[in-house]
Amino acid sequence: MTLKEAKARAEEITLTVERYSYEYYVLDNPSVPDSEYDRLMNELIAIEKEFPELVTPLSPTQRVGGKVLDEFQKIRHKRMMLSLANAFNADDMRGFDKKIRDVLGEDKIEYMCEMKIDGLAMSLDFVDGKINYAATRGDGNEGEDVTNNVLTIHSIPTRVKEARPFEVRGEVYMPKKVLEDLNKAREEKGEQLLANARNAAAGSIRQLDSSVAASRKLEAYWYYLVNADELGFKKHSDALDYIQSIGFRTNPERRICNGIDEVIKYIEEYTAKRQSLAYDIDGIVIKVNDITKYNILGYTAKTPKWAIAYKFPPEEVVTKLEDIIFTVGRTGKITPNAVITPTKVAGSTISRATLHNEDFVNEKGLKIGDYIVIRKAGDVIPEVVRALPERRTGLEDDFIMIDKCPVCGAPLVKKDAMHFCVSPTCPARQIEGMIHFSSRDAMDIETMGDKVCEEFFNAGLIDSIPSIYELYKRRDEIVGREGWQEKSVDNLLDAIENSKNNSLEKLLFGLGIKEVGEKMAKILAKRFVELDKFFELTEEDLLAIPDVGPVSAHSIYEFFHDEKNREMIENLREKGLNFTYLGKITVDTNSPFYGKTCVLTGTLSKYGRKEATEILENLGAKVAGSVSAKTDYVIFGEEAGSKLDKAHALGIKTLNEEEFEELLQK
Repeated sequence: MTLKEAKARAEEITLTVERYSYEYYVLDNPSVPDSEYDRLMNELIAIEKEFPELVTPLSPTQRVGGKVLDEFQKIRHKRMMLSLANAFNADDMRGFDKKIRDVLGEDKIEYMCEMKIDGLAMSLDFVDGKINYAATRGDGNEGEDVTNNVLTIHSIPTRVKEARPFEVRGEVYMPKKVLEDLNKAREEKGEQLLANARNAAAGSIRQLDSSVAASRKLEAYWYYLVNADELGFKKHSDALDYIQSIGFRTNPERRICNGIDEVIKYIEEYTAKRQSLAYDIDGIVIKVNDITKYNILGYTAKTPKWAIAYKFPPEEVVTKLEDIIFTVGRTGKITPNAVITPTKVAGSTISRATLHNEDFVNEKGLKIGDYIVIRKAGDVIPEVVRALPERRTGLEDDFIMIDKCPVCGAPLVKKDAMHFCVSPTCPARQIEGMIHFSSRDAMDIETMGDKVCEEFFNAGLIDSIPSIYELYKRRDEIVGREGWQEKSVDNLLDAIENSKNNSLEKLLFGLGIKEVGEKMAKILAKRFVELDKFFELTEEDLLAIPDVGPVSAHSIYEFFHDEKNREMIENLREKGLNFTYLGKITVDTNSPFYGKTCVLTGTLSKYGRKEATEILENLGAKVAGSVSAKTDYVIFGEEAGSKLDKAHALGIKTLNEEEFEELLQK
C-alpha cells in the first residue's frame, strides 16, 4: 500500500468509525455489531503504525488517551460562561415568570426545561468543522484547556458538518453506575473512595495524564449553542435539535413547556424521577425558548435574566453532634464547627459543618452529644438545620464559647456577633492569609492550596505572604518531601513566578483587606490603576467611589496606613509583583456621563441592559438600580414604568434611546 492509498483508506475508515460512534453513543442505535467497529479500528491502527505520519490528534485511535501534560494552559472564553440564578419553590418560579412577562409584555411564555446535571461545565469551540479546544468554566472569564482529556469521551465529535465557527456548552459527568464500579475497584485496592459523581468527573478531567481520564468512562450532554443567533436560530429548542443532528449528544429528557404551569408540572415530574436517572441531577434549568428575546431581557453581572435553575430541596439526614471545635480565619474571626458522626448527604460523606458564631449555636439550642438534622445548602455547603431535643439522654454537654484563641492563646475580642483573635502573630491567621492570597480568585497560584500552605508553614518554609516568593530558594528542601518530586516542585515555582504578572485587582483581593471582596477589588483597581495611589487616599476620597460605604472606606484606609501592611507591600514590590491594573480602561473624562449617576429603565432596542451598563461604567458613570435626587440621568426605552415617572416628578433629566446615542457620540 502506498502512502497515498493509506491516507485515502485511513480517511475512509475514520469517517465510517465516526458515524458508527455517533449511532452508538449519541443515538443509542448502533447499525453494526461491536466486532465490525473493532475490525475497522484495528485496521486503522495497523495503517497508522506503518505510516506514522498519518496520525493526527483527531484520529479515532488517539481517543484512548496517553498524552501527559506538565500543566493546563489557560483559555480566555470568547463569551463569559455565566452562572444561573436559583429558584427553590413554585413561588420563586412564578416570580421569575412574572418578571419575564412584564418585560416582554406577553401573557404566556414558551420555556425549555432541561436536566441540571451534577457534573463539570464545559465549552467546546469548533472552527472549520473541527474541534479547536475544550475548556472548563474556570472563573467564567478564563478556563483551562482540557482538550486532550475531553477527546477521550467517545460521544463527543471531533469533526462536524458545520464549517462556520461555533461554540457549544454542556456538562461532563460520570454516570452513577460507572462511579459505583470505580469505587468498588478502588476499595479492593485499598484506595480512597471518590466522594460523588461531580467530584469524580471534575477530578478526571483535571488529570494531567489523559489515559486516566479515558479510564473513567465519562459522558457529556450539550445544552447550549452559544452563537445560535449568529447561525440563524430563533428558538433554543431548534438550536439543540441542530447540534444533535451534527453529532452532539443532547439530553432526551428536555421538554418545551407552554407557560409556567407546565414548567411547574415538569419540575414535579422530575423531582419524583430524579433517583431513577442514570446520572445525578441537582435541579432543573428553565430557559426562555425564544433566543431573540435574550438581549431584551438582559443580564446581571454574572447571570442571564432569561434563565433560572430550580434547585431540588436539600436532602436532610440525622446524625450525632460529637463535638464543637473552633477555627481561626485570615481576619482572626473565630468560627465554631460541628464535628459530627460521618454521614452521607447528597452523595458525599460529611464529618464537619460550620456553626457560624456563638449566637447561631445558642439560637439552634445545640448541645454536644445531641442528635441533629443536617443538609447541604444548595447541595454544596453542609449546614446544621436543628437539634432533636426529644432524643436527649441527659448526658449531653452545654456549649460554652471560648474566650481565648485556640491557636495562639490571645484573648478574643467580640464585635457584634463575632469573636476575633487580634494577635497579628497568630499562626492560624497567617496560614489562612496565605491560603486566601494563593487562591484561584486571588493570585491563582496553582497547587498552593490549604494543605500545602499549612504543610510549608509548619515546616518553616514560609511564614508570610512575601515568603511565598522566596520558595525558589528552598527548592532542594521541598524536593523529596512526601508527594513532592522535581517536576511538581518546578510547576509550583513556575505558578508562583507567573502570579507576579497578575493585574492589580487580583493582588488587592489577595491581600485580604476587610470588606474588599472580588468585585470591590476590581472597582478599586479600575478606578486608581496603581497600588501606590492607595497610600495617598483619605476616607473621604474612598467614600466618593460608588459602592464604597463608610465601613469599607475605613477598612481600606486603615489597611494602607498600617505600618506592617506597608512593609509587606514594599516587600512584595521588591519581589517583582505587578502593582498596576492591566484591564481595559476607556474612561473619557470629557464624556457627558463621566462622574454621573444613571438609571436604566424599560426595553432598550439597540443595547441590552448589560451592554448599556458596561458602556456607561467605562465612561466613568455609576449605574444605579433606583431613582433618587442624586440621579443625573434616567435613560429609558420602550415600556418604561415607575422609574421614568419618578424622574419626571423629581425633575431629573431623561434620555430616550436617540438622545442617549447622541450623547455617547460627544
